[in-house]
Amino acid sequence: MAADSDEMHERLIKSFQPRLRNLIAVQQVLDLLDFVTPDQKERIRQKNTNEGNRAAADALVTAVIQKPHQAGWFRAFVDALEGSGCGYAADYIQNKIPEPEVETENDNCVRLIQILSPSLVDMKVAEVRVHCLSQELITQDDSEIIAAATRNHGAKTGARELLGRIVRGRPGWFSKFLSILLETQHTKLYYELTGGSPDCDKQAQIGQILGCSSSQPNDLDGEADDITLRDYQMKVVRPALEGKNIIICLPTGWGKTRAAVYVAKKHLDSRKAAGQTGKVAVLVNKIPLVEQHYSAEFLPFLKPMYKVERVSGASQLKISFVDTLRKNDVIICTAQILENYLDRSRTGEDEGVNLSDLSLIIVDECHHTQKEGVYNEIMVRYLKQKIKNAKLKKEQKPTVPLPQILGLTASPGVGGATKLDKAVEHILRICANLDASKIMTLPPDQLKRDSKKTVKPVEDRKEDPFGDVIKKIMNAIHYHAQLKPNGDLGSQIYEQWVVQMERKAVLEGDHKVRACAEHLRQYNEGLGLSNTIRMWDALNFLNKYHEEEMKNKTTPDEEQVIQITDTERFLFNLFKEYKEELHKLANNPDYENKSLSILRTKILQEFSTRQDARGIVFTKTRRVAIALTQWIQENPKFADLDVKAAYVIGGGDQSVVKPMTAAEQKDVLTKFRSGEVNLLIATSVAEEGLDIPKCNVVIRYGHVGNEISMIQTEGRGRAEDSTYTVVDVKDSGVAEKECVNEYRKDMMNKAIDKIGALKQDAYDKKIQEFQIQAIMEYRLRMKMKQKEDIKNEDPSEVKFSCRGCSQEVCTGEDIEVIEDIHRVNVTPQFRELFIRKESTKRKDSLLDYETNGYIVCGKCGQRWGSMMYFRGIQCPSLHVKNFVVAISGKNMPKCSKWTDVPARFSAFDYVAHADQLVESSDEEDA
Repeated sequence: MAADSDEMHERLIKSFQPRLRNLIAVQQVLDLLDFVTPDQKERIRQKNTNEGNRAAADALVTAVIQKPHQAGWFRAFVDALEGSGCGYAADYIQNKIPEPEVETENDNCVRLIQILSPSLVDMKVAEVRVHCLSQELITQDDSEIIAAATRNHGAKTGARELLGRIVRGRPGWFSKFLSILLETQHTKLYYELTGGSPDCDKQAQIGQILGCSSSQPNDLDGEADDITLRDYQMKVVRPALEGKNIIICLPTGWGKTRAAVYVAKKHLDSRKAAGQTGKVAVLVNKIPLVEQHYSAEFLPFLKPMYKVERVSGASQLKISFVDTLRKNDVIICTAQILENYLDRSRTGEDEGVNLSDLSLIIVDECHHTQKEGVYNEIMVRYLKQKIKNAKLKKEQKPTVPLPQILGLTASPGVGGATKLDKAVEHILRICANLDASKIMTLPPDQLKRDSKKTVKPVEDRKEDPFGDVIKKIMNAIHYHAQLKPNGDLGSQIYEQWVVQMERKAVLEGDHKVRACAEHLRQYNEGLGLSNTIRMWDALNFLNKYHEEEMKNKTTPDEEQVIQITDTERFLFNLFKEYKEELHKLANNPDYENKSLSILRTKILQEFSTRQDARGIVFTKTRRVAIALTQWIQENPKFADLDVKAAYVIGGGDQSVVKPMTAAEQKDVLTKFRSGEVNLLIATSVAEEGLDIPKCNVVIRYGHVGNEISMIQTEGRGRAEDSTYTVVDVKDSGVAEKECVNEYRKDMMNKAIDKIGALKQDAYDKKIQEFQIQAIMEYRLRMKMKQKEDIKNEDPSEVKFSCRGCSQEVCTGEDIEVIEDIHRVNVTPQFRELFIRKESTKRKDSLLDYETNGYIVCGKCGQRWGSMMYFRGIQCPSLHVKNFVVAISGKNMPKCSKWTDVPARFSAFDYVAHADQLVESSDEEDA
């Protein structure tokens, strides 16, 4: 019976093979077929590369019908076609053949696209692609392939890829495509396809081309498809659909954002039906998330019914935020933008925004709504108005409308709690801050994934001659400066001790100890790097530091002599003495650290046993992420398994390592989606929020955060057969931290259950107590901040001296402030004290100013700040951390940023300085 069935299926497939070769997307179908052998798949992929999709489709069909058949082969083939967006091909092989006239109409539409493709390839492919995805004309895989083709080969290639994919769809795709052309303002292309003119009846034109009757549904209204939620998603959003404030707590990859889009759409629909204006603000805490939520979630499902826009600190629209909010139904923005405009409304200085202007606020990663975070700043405004409204209501006065609140998180965490009651209190505080009536999640047993988790401990190296040499250098420095270290060399305790010694030496003007402590910090980091990455990378780090220090001791024209103290000379010679020995040891692979060996084995194992391995390695610092990527790229064993690595790191400027721009992050993640990169090496930037495709390999290398970080990292392994591995690194303690996080994760789930079991009256009472407490704490913080903001010290009593040599540099009277940000000193006396140097880093260039190079002390070479050009005037900008600040003769113990200085400096007088510049220029000309 099974044989007869197989024979019938084979005949159907063979009879429709000429049509199937045009309808099958070979690459995607192959990814979903288990019964085709790896060798066959490789040959088919090779044919696809060399001869094209049609030839590869024939080869695929031959492989599918090849005997003997596995049980269920035909169903598996149908499922693969459906899953890869080739539903029309699946219909044919199941004998679900369309009516002859429908088939003819569809064939005509395909031919029309082919004939007019020279014009159609001029479309705005990125915008059309988004709409095609939302209308399900293409799959997510299709979308990523089109995006990759556009990026790598240009818009026309991307457009051809898009057209080739939509014509494989079931009949009805053409009218949807026409609708998309209208929605994206491709009017000219629309009329080319319909053969009409702007004055003609649009539906009649479509009917003319398709031969459609007027009874067919009209897709030109451009309505977005209804969002279909899974049962568990519908369960957690139900209270929000009733207008209640809630928190949705679901793991990474479980569709929190899609659920939020659904709530936003239903909210806007209900407001419209009631004749009310709906206004939704989606708040995120990272700039890349603005574009991600806009293009991947809210725009595809809400447009064209609703106007959707995004605004961030990187967007020009932030200037006209009020107008942008007024013109659109949904705004996706960084929380700080909204807070800035709420504050403007409070002060009345400029046109601002009120909470009453919004009807729904969606707070992404809402576990950050606590303490002094920007989410909490916004929500305290909400809570204060809520309490005022209760008072107004009692007085029978009109209240101020407040928006509905929807919080999204993968994990609220336990806030460092060691006991269940404290964990409950932590989560209740977050609920109170968001005014949530409840926290919606699923039972822990429903949230479990079959991710295989292992912790790989590391043994000490039997021999570590490279580390021994570094320790020998460090002990020589200890002896020279007569220092008695606290803690093992390379440990965190030692690092803290060195930092304390350095600060103390700076305050006391002990430049011998200060210089030694600075070098000890670098060697301690080098020791840590040699336990984490290659010895060669650690040596390069130390070498670069010494080259920079030597560079600061030389002048460009060599006319000015920069002081080198006996201690500095000792430190430079000490490294020079051992550099060659370190170089030889770094080249010996026998002495590499064990953690790196474990990581290598794990990656090779995963990529050799999986057909389509895709992974993320999380690590602690940017420097380690970059070094690991280089190590993988340079190792032929990884190349043999087609491991293609790239790093993704943060965009902040806190680190000495060059940050990654949002565009650079996006480019790497796009390559990861398309398969051009299959192994990401990432810092914590990839743990939270960023839309990273499904991967089946997640590795924590020498770094573990808190329980929130662990839950988010585990969520990155979204594939069913994914593995999660923690690789220990010497002195990192990650194995122990991971055990603690597991305990806290279990405690968090119990705390959520306990909160869910509270009677509503008891819950509401707790929430009210915490809300009043949150407002009181906020007021206290504001009072403290106001005190800190009082700059009552006389600028003439504030003196700055060089951190490196104690040379007196200037007083506060010489400092001027540009745009409340930059502290500059443009006095002639100051110009005599520094040397300007060219920077290897990129220039910062904005509308009114650009930074170009940096300035160092002319006496000792200590870096002081940067050289800035402000509207044509050269302005040396000072970085206060490079100076010792004294007030009324007493050194300040800590002064790392300008807000720490309790004095108010005068504003930069541009006109006066420009006049002086003109006068001096006239004198030179005379």
